[in-house]
Amino acid sequence: MADEKKQNPLEKIANSQVWKSIFRTGIPVTRRQRMMAILNNVFLHLHPVRLPKHAVKIKYTWCMGGLSFFLFLVLTISGILLMFYYRPTVEYAYTDIIDLTEQVPLGVMREIHRWGAHAMVIAVWLHMFRVFMTGSYKPPREFNWSVGVLLMVITMFLSFTGYLLPWDQLAIWAVTVGTNMARAHPFIGHEGPGASLLAIGDINLVHAGSDIRFALLGGRFVGEATLLRFYVLHCIGVPFIAMILMAVHFWRVRKDGGISGPL
Repeated sequence: MADEKKQNPLEKIANSQVWKSIFRTGIPVTRRQRMMAILNNVFLHLHPVRLPKHAVKIKYTWCMGGLSFFLFLVLTISGILLMFYYRPTVEYAYTDIIDLTEQVPLGVMREIHRWGAHAMVIAVWLHMFRVFMTGSYKPPREFNWSVGVLLMVITMFLSFTGYLLPWDQLAIWAVTVGTNMARAHPFIGHEGPGASLLAIGDINLVHAGSDIRFALLGGRFVGEATLLRFYVLHCIGVPFIAMILMAVHFWRVRKDGGISGPL
C-alpha cells in the first residue's frame, strides 16, 4: 500500500495491466528499456534505436526526408477531408472545386492540399539531391537509392493524376498533352520504340486501343472515364503503393546502418 501511495498518476497508468498489454513496457528509464520500447512499437521500430550525431544535424540532412514524409501525411489528411465534398463526375467536378474555394467551411483544405503537393515535390527533389551529394547511394545503400527513385517518380505521378481533378481547361489540356507523350513510351506506347516487337504474327499486341495512353484515359480522349480513373489512382492506387515503398525505405535505412556518414 505504501508503494502505491508513492506512485503518481502517470506511474500508475504506466504500470497498469492495460498499458503493459499495449506497450509491453512501463516507463522506460534505463537504456535497455528505451531500446525495447522502440523495438516493440510498430511505428518506431522502423527507425534505428541509436542515431549518430551527423544524422540529426540539419546542415547535413537538410531534414528533407522527414519533411517529405510530413507533407505526405498533410496531403493524406487534407485529401480525405476534400473527398467528403468532391464528386469525380463531369457534371459536378468543376463546380465542387469552386464550392470548396468559396463556400465550404473546409475549403482552406484545398489550398493546403495544393500548396502541400507543390512543397512535397520540391522536398523530394531536394532530398534526392542531398542523398546524391553526400554519396548515400553507394554500397550498401544502392537498393534503397532505387526505392527512393521510385518514390520520386510516384510523387510526380501523384501530382499528375491530381492535376486533372479540378476539371478546368488547364487541367484537361495538360493531361491531354501528358498522355499523348505516353503513347511514345518504349514498348507500352503504340508509337514508341519496341512496340512493333510485341506482336503475334500480324497482330500487334500494343496498339492505339491497348497501350498505356488508352489505359490512362479509359478511351481515345480525355473524358469522364479519365476523370474517374485519375481520381481512383490519385486517392487510392498510387498512395497505397507509395506507403508500401516508404515503409520499405524507412526499414532499409535502419538495416543499412542508419543515415550514411559524411564523406
